[in-house]
Amino acid sequence: MILINLLPHREMARKRARQAFNVSLVGSLVAGAVIAGAVYLWYQSQIEQQQARNTFLTSEIGKLDEQIKEVATLQSEIAALKARQEAVENLQADRNMPVHLLNEAVRQLPDGMYLTKIKQDNQNVLIEGVAQSNERVSELLRNLARGSDWVTKPELIEIVAKSLALSPREQRRVYNFTVRVQLQRASDAKAAAATASGAPAARRAANVPA
Repeated sequence: MILINLLPHREMARKRARQAFNVSLVGSLVAGAVIAGAVYLWYQSQIEQQQARNTFLTSEIGKLDEQIKEVATLQSEIAALKARQEAVENLQADRNMPVHLLNEAVRQLPDGMYLTKIKQDNQNVLIEGVAQSNERVSELLRNLARGSDWVTKPELIEIVAKSLALSPREQRRVYNFTVRVQLQRASDAKAAAATASGAPAARRAANVPA
């Protein structure tokens, strides 16, 4: 009977197995390190690109902010120029307002009354006068309310009855009145006249049969 000693062979096989395991372990570690390094570099590249985009966007936003400031400045300057232009136009129009006021006073004043005082404060006007009766004052208010393009919002402030001595033996009862009205600027008067002329045309058009 032949006896064979297998112990050295088994020891060598275990040794080779350990070496193969160690090699595979080292290879796995190296491969993991390479992969981790590649992933890190890729993420780092993405971060740098995003940072570059953020920097570009920040610079562009800064440029847009400057442009917005310039536009806002231009808009404020345009608004100021328009306000000055409107003020000049109003001043030029207001120079003729006393003429329009006197024309309206002559045109709308009924018979049997006369004016004693006209006082203007910007657009507000106080008119004082003497009338033969209350009806004359009411007629004046109606005329100013309906027939004037330059005078609006007539309002009776005061009316006082008194006796006027025509002669030593003759007296007449009269009525002192105070009326407040508002003057319209030329632009407002034109707009009101256009509206008034357009209203009848619209009514006529509405009444035309289809």
